[in-house]
Order: sequence, then C-alpha cells, then structure tokens
Amino acid sequence: GGFGIVFKGMLAEDQKVVAVKRLDKELVEGEKEFQTEMKIIGRTHHRNLVRVLGHCLDGSRRLLVYEYMSNGSLSDILFTPEKQPTWEERCGIARDIARGLLYLHDECDTQIIHCDIKPQNILMDDHFCAKISDFGMASIL
Repeated sequence: GGFGIVFKGMLAEDQKVVAVKRLDKELVEGEKEFQTEMKIIGRTHHRNLVRVLGHCLDGSRRLLVYEYMSNGSLSDILFTPEKQPTWEERCGIARDIARGLLYLHDECDTQIIHCDIKPQNILMDDHFCAKISDFGMASIL
C-alpha cells in the first residue's frame, strides 16, 4: 500500500484469510488516507472493488482489513514472464476495471474518483477477477 505495509492474516472466528494494511503512524498522509478510505469504501459494494472488511483504531495505530486477493496485483501478472495473460484474459481484466470505474463514477450514490489507477492498485482474486483497490487518494464529488 502507498502509506503502509500490507500483511496476510486470518480472522479468528471463521479462519478467513485477509489482507491487513498497517498505516504508517507518523505520516499525516496516512491518517488522511485512513479517513478517506473508510469514508469512501464504506459507501461502495461492487464485485470489481476490493472490499474493506473492517478497521482498527488503537491509539496511533491504524489498520484496515481487506478481503485477500490471492493472485496479487495486475503489475505482478503483467511483468512476470511466466504469468503473462492471453489477449482474451487481458480484455477480461480491462472489462473488470471498466466495470469498477463505471460503478464509482456513475452507479454509486455519490460519485467517486479514484485518482490513482495503476497496475499496482488492481488486485486479482482467486478466479483472476480484477478488483480496484487503494482508495486513499480518492475524491468524492
């Protein structure tokens, strides 16, 4: 993540694998990112957006808990020769991203502009469905 470190974790109650982002506590931007992400992602639900499952505020510590994306980022896939997607798979990834953006721009109650779409912020789930992540730079219109 842009303002913190991401860890793989597991929820105690149901053994669900999750990603936990620990925001850098000394960064003012980290606090802003945390507030933005909670405000924005709490309003959204779409198959092409990474879901925030919860958060934790403990003194100066800020944690965001996300659904785990087992196939890494689009960047990992595009720039690893043995993982190169076919053209058909690339078109599917582009469609997934476009659907996520359409939802954010037109189908949400409030228009959301991501402001940081890049291969590192597109994550791939178990079925190689592309999901937009990292809403820390996003703006609400």
